[in-house]
Amino acid sequence: MNIVFGVIIGLVILMLLVVAHEFGHFMMARRNGVKVNEFGIGFPPRMIAWTKKEVEINGEKRLKWIRIPKEEWKDKQDGLVFSLNWLPIGGFCSMDGESAADKRKGTFGASSFWAKTKILFGGVAMNWLVAFVILTILAFTGMPQFLENQFYLGNDAEVVEVERGVIVKEVLDDSPAAKAGFEREDKIIKVGDTEVKTSEEVINFGKEHAGKEVKYTIKRGDQTQELAVKLNGSDEKYSLGVSMATYGQGLIRSTWSAPIVGAGLTLQLTGETFKSLGDLLWNLVSGVIRQFSFDDAVREEGRNDIGVVGDSVSGPVGIIGVIFPTFASTGVTNLAFLAALISVSLACMNILPIPALDGGRWLLIAIYKLRRKELTKETEEKIVSRAFMMLLGLIVLITILDITKLF
Repeated sequence: MNIVFGVIIGLVILMLLVVAHEFGHFMMARRNGVKVNEFGIGFPPRMIAWTKKEVEINGEKRLKWIRIPKEEWKDKQDGLVFSLNWLPIGGFCSMDGESAADKRKGTFGASSFWAKTKILFGGVAMNWLVAFVILTILAFTGMPQFLENQFYLGNDAEVVEVERGVIVKEVLDDSPAAKAGFEREDKIIKVGDTEVKTSEEVINFGKEHAGKEVKYTIKRGDQTQELAVKLNGSDEKYSLGVSMATYGQGLIRSTWSAPIVGAGLTLQLTGETFKSLGDLLWNLVSGVIRQFSFDDAVREEGRNDIGVVGDSVSGPVGIIGVIFPTFASTGVTNLAFLAALISVSLACMNILPIPALDGGRWLLIAIYKLRRKELTKETEEKIVSRAFMMLLGLIVLITILDITKLF
């Protein structure tokens, strides 16, 4: 049930972040005189749609949002269409004349280079803004510490220690823990007579008392009880036989400096994201190059580099099926921090110079403008579609890796 809830929460958050990105494009398009044909939440098939039409109310003509009948969905509407769609995997902003070669009035192609720049990067700016807002709120309510040297102002920061402890995630069959009566979701409070707050403390206790009979104090629901356990010897693979996780952490609360912390941490996360992307690219390139070496040790190092890339990258399955359920089980605060991190990641990814993404489309338009050559619709579609197919192939590959990790 926790996994299902986490998956649902993940889908909703990812959809809202993508919709926010598309809303950034929408706002910039409207402000710069570009007609938007449709703004959709979710992807087709369409569920319901509205448009603004002039209707007569008490003898006066007014613009009003009215529902579009299903039989008229294929008809071109004069004004903006707002739609809700069945596939909850994002959203879209469909502008009139999205090709740079379209010169009709009110189209994206007819807008100035500066207007195109604002429209293309409006989504990126919106994702950074969403991250800033979330992180500012967290700075007020309590910011979790996920980064080394995480940004905050020391003269306006209060470190609040929330409940910390160790929770059992899995109990191995026929293990000392199973025989003693351990169950999933048990919280380990004490080992012997010592209180514990991290899984490392439980592991070290097991190593120190291998082969002995010891007691563990656990909390199951609202009940506290002691379990007597005869641990495995030091020559066994494990002493207790459970997988554990540490829950809870210190939170940093700020007052007047919360907006500064929000902005500073957004910049810090942006820097860390680009650094991680650079490290991944370096490991991938160096790993592939090393595969051509005649030295077995060098080839093994290359395989390790490529393995690091595979372990570090998560696609839709990994994010929704693993990361979100994990964070959802640790509380709203950590889930909000994850949403801010993903929002920053969306901004960073879309600014990359890949033609299928916002940054790549802008670079393509800029190159042709500098060359003083016309970017034809055919050329643009050919470049963008090929880049999109490459991205799609990469997503499929990462999805396969995610599924492999799951099973």
